[in-house]
Amino acid sequence: MTLKPSITFAKFAAPKKGSVFVLAADDGGLGEAAKACDPAKTLQRAFPVADFSGKFASLVEVLAPEGASLDRLVAVGAGKVSGLDDHALLKLGGTVAGSLRKATEVAVVLDVPGAAIGGGQAASFAAGILLRAYAFDKYKTKKDKDDDQRDGKKNEPKKPAKVTIHTADPAAAKKAFADEAAVIDGVLLARDLVNEPANALGPVEFAARASELEAIGVKVEILTEKEMKKLGMGSLLGVAQGSPRGARMAVMQWNGGKAKDSPVAFVGKGVTFDTGGNSMKPASGMEDMKGDMGGAAAVTGLMHALAARKAKANIVGVIGLVENAVDGHAQRPGDIVTSMSGQTIEVLNTDAEGRLVLADALWYCNDRFKPKFMVNLATLTGAIMVALGQHYAGLFSNNDELADRLTSAGQATQERLWRMPLGAEYDKLIDSKNADMKNIGGRYGGAIIAAQFLQRFVKETPWAHLDIAGTAMGSPPNEINQSWGSGFGVRLLDRLVRDHYEQ
Repeated sequence: MTLKPSITFAKFAAPKKGSVFVLAADDGGLGEAAKACDPAKTLQRAFPVADFSGKFASLVEVLAPEGASLDRLVAVGAGKVSGLDDHALLKLGGTVAGSLRKATEVAVVLDVPGAAIGGGQAASFAAGILLRAYAFDKYKTKKDKDDDQRDGKKNEPKKPAKVTIHTADPAAAKKAFADEAAVIDGVLLARDLVNEPANALGPVEFAARASELEAIGVKVEILTEKEMKKLGMGSLLGVAQGSPRGARMAVMQWNGGKAKDSPVAFVGKGVTFDTGGNSMKPASGMEDMKGDMGGAAAVTGLMHALAARKAKANIVGVIGLVENAVDGHAQRPGDIVTSMSGQTIEVLNTDAEGRLVLADALWYCNDRFKPKFMVNLATLTGAIMVALGQHYAGLFSNNDELADRLTSAGQATQERLWRMPLGAEYDKLIDSKNADMKNIGGRYGGAIIAAQFLQRFVKETPWAHLDIAGTAMGSPPNEINQSWGSGFGVRLLDRLVRDHYEQ
């Protein structure tokens, strides 16, 4: 897998070797600490030649700069000082990571004229480096031949970059980065899970990965098909019945709050591969359905993040894990199943399976834990991508306060949400002549109808549904993610808990 850079913090000093990155303001201005890295003023001569003005995330590079013993000296545009918030520093960290190349010793000087970059912002910058450095390459067995020739050292393992961030308050940065690193590890775990091929990560294997969280203090229970059948989870088990790989439900608990406090709960759809069942998907693009467990991956990554940073709250994570496959036992269109709630569902389309999994997972979570609220995440509908593209996830909720808090957390982390409507007009579209409801409701408003279906399984508990079909997998590359799996939802929900639900 990717070699994760090691990151340390230090007081301002002019590095003597390796690759050095400095920040330049929007007028190309350098701070005093940055100028000390360039005694011969090579950058100032390079800026007009490269037409560099300090535009955000733009770069100017000088190799073997005059008057210094450095390998490389790189100026990174910081843009307008007024815009240097936490997320801007996160993206700048990603920009630096994307320019590391083969460097093993790196220094970054966080000094911009007119800006006071505090410890928290320095930690955000470091987090951006870790996010961008991620690549899913565990199944690559051969090193690039050109790399071998350039190195002259055949088959020797690469070394991770050692990055020293020079900042005004390294102690504060180090303290803030401890929490940031825990959250980033959760994001990277979620990315790993989404990127894994389905032959390596089925329901049983995913459950085993969730169980590994016990090492950091998460209590994990794994429900098997026998236990779920006893609980009456006919909706979830109906999806799984066409696969020889058994269904599982992972129940994760982090108890960091007061013993008597009700938990907050997160529920994830974990369809480890989705053929569409008997309502089979077209072959083109079906390989992407290994990522149809992006909601469960986000919940698992979130539980890692909260436990690793020892969040002062009681948290429950529930993920329903199934494979939607086709064989002689697979569910048929027209089948009627009975959910754990006792409500019956006419399955008119076996490719609308995620909501069937979540129906039982939500009911189980609500019935057992009586949470303050529930948020579920699911790569649920292509319809949400038609509505919002790939830069926002859809937000549906029965509670305005929860919806507002989620929206604010999304703005803060730039894992953005857009609230979509719910209403009786949509709800009646899933009424069935043959059962209590059907699992589809017609051509239009598909994402809304799916949310209305889920709402029938949450009672009066404050609840939100995040449709992350466009953001969890195959999302557009950006400064902090070049991976197919994005880990969307981990930073968002960690921020929600941090801002509103910790003691």
